[in-house]
Amino acid sequence: MIKNTKCECGHQNRVGTVLCEACGKPLYEISNPDELLEMRYDGVARRSQRSNPNFIDKIWNFFSSVKVAIYLIIITLIGAIFGTIFEQESNFVNFDPSTFYKEKYGAIGDIYYNLGLSHTYESWWFVLLLVMIGASLVICSLDRVLPLYKALSKQKIHKHMQFLTRQKIVYQGPIHGDAAQWVLQAAAVLKKKRYRVHVEHDALLAEKQRFSRWGPYVIHIGLIVFLLAVLFRGLPGLHLDKHYWFPEGEITKIPDTKMYMKNEKFTVEYYTEDEMSEEFRSTGKIVPKLFETQVTLYECTADCDDPSREPQLTEVKQHAIRVNDPLNFKGLKAYQFDYDLTPKLRSVQPMLVDKVTGEQYGKFKLEMTNPERNFDVGPYTLELKNKFMDFSLNEQGQPISKSKDPNAPAFLFVIKGPDLPEEGSQYIYFPKQIDKERFQQDSINEKLGGLQNKLVLDVIGMEDVDFIQSSSYLNIRIDRAMPYVWTGLGIVMLGLIMGFYWQHRRIWLRIDGGVLTLGGHTTKNWFGMRREVASLLKVMGIDVEEKSLDNGGNRS
Repeated sequence: MIKNTKCECGHQNRVGTVLCEACGKPLYEISNPDELLEMRYDGVARRSQRSNPNFIDKIWNFFSSVKVAIYLIIITLIGAIFGTIFEQESNFVNFDPSTFYKEKYGAIGDIYYNLGLSHTYESWWFVLLLVMIGASLVICSLDRVLPLYKALSKQKIHKHMQFLTRQKIVYQGPIHGDAAQWVLQAAAVLKKKRYRVHVEHDALLAEKQRFSRWGPYVIHIGLIVFLLAVLFRGLPGLHLDKHYWFPEGEITKIPDTKMYMKNEKFTVEYYTEDEMSEEFRSTGKIVPKLFETQVTLYECTADCDDPSREPQLTEVKQHAIRVNDPLNFKGLKAYQFDYDLTPKLRSVQPMLVDKVTGEQYGKFKLEMTNPERNFDVGPYTLELKNKFMDFSLNEQGQPISKSKDPNAPAFLFVIKGPDLPEEGSQYIYFPKQIDKERFQQDSINEKLGGLQNKLVLDVIGMEDVDFIQSSSYLNIRIDRAMPYVWTGLGIVMLGLIMGFYWQHRRIWLRIDGGVLTLGGHTTKNWFGMRREVASLLKVMGIDVEEKSLDNGGNRS
């Protein structure tokens, strides 16, 4: 255990100090007097070295450990790797993750989903790991940089003899002439070598490129900015990376934004048999050569969040989106991802008919994606209570929608009017005939009761049906946090350059009774430092071999 007391120079050091903050004398006993000094943090005391830590100090000590930081980074990397095994939920919309992974990847996919790995990067444990890494970076830096800054900003010129003789580069030998004059001449030489020189009688301190010591901490700052940017990407409006369905001829709102996009026209071209290789020709597959979506991008300028009013849109850009040629507008990018040429219902105009008398009460237009809530048809009123764009029944027999695409649309109405209960009667309507038969619309309505088979909704002619001929699946990306990510990485690069391309070099010397004692230290490139010290001594009339400056060598 290190025992720190008042140094013989009179300076009172804090507990945990290895070298006296004033004169540099070692404050602990060693068996080998020639052992080199530990100069990593100039021997200063750190908060994590307190002998009797309290609860807060223990937390501080945990996060200030470099070993703990490495473990946290390794665990986070392993977690991130698991998140790349299968696609993440956040990349897609209009799908049921509880069945998607099992149907596509089998039992492994089901396990992957149940473990929560399908949303790894939004999970609480992954975010917690990032926060812990950030806390470790902050505390690691503060635990070291503050004491180091204090030590370097208040360096004493006259150092203890043991401090000098236990540096890695040491020279001892006699000099001729006045000591003070010799020190001034040495200072002039060192200034030409771009050292900042401080002189005190017969002692000298010269240093240069101190800023390189802050390189690791600049890296920490950059990593903290990077982690904050990654965490902020989860905030609404800062990050979006999802696939959306854009039917041809419709203006579709891009969720979580004030932007709307209209699919003006979708075009696909296929390779002819002559253009395809023999391998593809033998398979009989039709291979697309080009598919593009002509789009118009709109920005909402008023009534954007008022469902009772039509939003006021302003056209901002037109673009033909192709693979690797996205639409780009103020950070919003739209990539061509996929397409669907299967016709889908856009709207129908069903007729309300009295099944008993055959009387027709009139038509109304029923939109698939954004229908009105109330309709007046003859003496009856129809209130839309629920809609299912992709109708199905779950295990409990309850109606659900498997997706937001109008693959099997169904609408549940409450009909009020003559010969019906005051509260109205429920009626489910499937616009597609195939869905009427598959889900047995009449049987469902009998169970719902109330209409007594009196009324029915049906489409009289094909002129009452409007189809979407094609649809584009576009990948919409917004990443407003990315500039901060790049800023953090730029700061990291600056810290790396500071630490790798420059070295903090210091030279101390003192003259006692005509004998010069010199010690030198650098953060790296000891050969260059040794050469620089040898050059200094040669200019001052002392010719020495560079290798003799190594501590333990011939110093005569």
